[in-house]
Amino acid sequence: MSLLKREVIPIWRASLQRIFELVVRKRAETRFFYLKLFLFFVALNVACYWVGILLIFPGSLFGHDALQTLFVQLPVGLLGGAFDFLSFFVTLFVVRHALATKRAATYLGDLSVDAVIAVVATFWVLFVFSFSGWLFNLVAEIPESLAARNAQYQYRMEQALINPLGSWRNITFGLIMGASAMLPTLIHLGNSLRALFLATRPARADAASTSSE
Repeated sequence: MSLLKREVIPIWRASLQRIFELVVRKRAETRFFYLKLFLFFVALNVACYWVGILLIFPGSLFGHDALQTLFVQLPVGLLGGAFDFLSFFVTLFVVRHALATKRAATYLGDLSVDAVIAVVATFWVLFVFSFSGWLFNLVAEIPESLAARNAQYQYRMEQALINPLGSWRNITFGLIMGASAMLPTLIHLGNSLRALFLATRPARADAASTSSE
């Protein structure tokens, strides 16, 4: 724990500070920053959707599912982009608070909020696909209630928890779709691992030199 407070967190904090300052500077320098940011998240969600379709469910591009597959990308992109857009501001607030604190426990607690956002994003993805499928049926004049559509996706989620190997396609597709919401968590994880490596590298070098003597 002393290594964490004394070595790892200061390096981690410095890296996070640079990223935070870069984002703040880009926000000040970029015209229509918020619009461009929202469109970026929409495009990212659409891209994740098509990566998931092409890798996991390529068969949905043909037959009677093809039209629904094309249609669903629109609400998925807009609703997924809206979630990521809003979570961006939550992340900025959390990072600002984490950088201002001096306590290691508070710093780690603040940054863990992004992990919570990633979990919430999983349920948001389920709602988005449920709503998108229901909206398609509404436009196509296919009778279906939103509750029935929600029950269908809830059943798939339960099956994924009960039998992960049998539901690997749905799980993998969900991970691909949640990639954009996981970006802050992955950045924090990458920074923490880098800080741990940099903090322990001198110790390994000293140990090696001591043993050689």
